[in-house]
Amino acid sequence: MGSVNATIAGRQFRLACEDGQEAHLQALAADIDARIVELRNRFGEIGDTRLTVMAALMVADENTEIQRKLRRLEEEVTALQDARMVSSDRARAASDAVVIAFNSAAERLETITRKLNQSLSSSGVGIG
Repeated sequence: MGSVNATIAGRQFRLACEDGQEAHLQALAADIDARIVELRNRFGEIGDTRLTVMAALMVADENTEIQRKLRRLEEEVTALQDARMVSSDRARAASDAVVIAFNSAAERLETITRKLNQSLSSSGVGIG
């Protein structure tokens, strides 16, 4: 198990973490400390507990907004996937219709060719 010595609001904390997560935990602690420093600069010395609570509320607010955006993006992705499926189905149906139309045209041309060959064979001329 790893550990980190972090300074938050001017106090040293020894924090435990999973091995390999030390740098991440250090960055999180630095972010909280920076928020507290910013709040202290804005509001002055209003007490460490109050500053820590305000910083925690800022993080919670950002987290809530990110979750809201994530849900909206997931809904958009789902809608786009559904639209892609509908579009793919339409393209497949259009392709099938074109194939059917070409086959029908080919059959008609073959029928016309046979009729022409029959009528011309009686006159001694043939078409491919």
